[in-house]
Amino acid sequence: MNVLVLGGTHFIGRHIVDALCAGGHGVTVFTRGQSPDELPAQVERLHGDRSEGVAGLAALAGRRWDACIDVSGYTPLQVRASAERLRDGIGRYVFISTVSTYASLAVTPVLETQALHPEADESLTQVTNETYGPLKVTCERIVREVYGDRVTMLRPQIVAGPYDPTGRHTYWVQRAMRGGEVLVPSDGTDHVQVVDARDLARFAVTVIERNTPGLFNLAGPRLTWTAFVEALGISNPVWVSTEMIATAGLTLADLPLFVRDGSDSAGAMHVGHDAATAAGLTHTAAAVTIADTRTWLRAHPMTPVLTADREADIIAMSRGIRPGS
Repeated sequence: MNVLVLGGTHFIGRHIVDALCAGGHGVTVFTRGQSPDELPAQVERLHGDRSEGVAGLAALAGRRWDACIDVSGYTPLQVRASAERLRDGIGRYVFISTVSTYASLAVTPVLETQALHPEADESLTQVTNETYGPLKVTCERIVREVYGDRVTMLRPQIVAGPYDPTGRHTYWVQRAMRGGEVLVPSDGTDHVQVVDARDLARFAVTVIERNTPGLFNLAGPRLTWTAFVEALGISNPVWVSTEMIATAGLTLADLPLFVRDGSDSAGAMHVGHDAATAAGLTHTAAAVTIADTRTWLRAHPMTPVLTADREADIIAMSRGIRPGS
């Protein structure tokens, strides 16, 4: 098959391109051409800017593909322009959305049938933590209007693996690499759940190959934090109570992935994926995701929000020791 990927040089898109190439498919990527490009040589590169609307899509004119995977559609302006431009030139349209479209993450597990955020206005172009989910809801509606049963909607949760620039899962892998005493939140009974980017990518290829319509949450195995810490290879965890963490002023940016079971955000770590599993989603073992991410991080170290000194101070506070004393 010949497949167009909107995006493709970063994290998820890069894994999708690799999975398509591994499957023997012809791949064309459409990007702005401003990011480092380490894609295979056989990949065709087209350049333009979806944020310019139709004017930025000239490179797509008159072309046809068997399918399109939209990795970079964040605003209605981007998505409507490219969806309508490609309407008669592709078969299946796979849109990468997000579980952030769900109005509430308090009810678990989070299923595809749950209510969504109200749509953002189509004129909105600013993507923030608050607008990200509503914008994706609007984008989903647009691609459904344009493609009907030719669209496949994928709603991944937090995505992990090599090339991950977010500093979420990578924080814990890199922190484990540093060794020593590691501040870990709560008591180990809460849960963490991520989906390997390569599993997402392989599933995107599967739905194209099988011409599978529908809506699918994409999520990985749920682990207790105790099991996650063991998989990371942390030998000296220091479990710090949520009360102490709050007192220290730590946030999700400092200790990413931590969400209390039973909280209003618990669904972020309890996403149901039965439909996707039945349709061909497979799971990479957590230890493999961690090991491969560790290998990538050795050449691409990241700077964590939580510094080593601040972490040590909070560990001391949890033991009743005043920092600096």
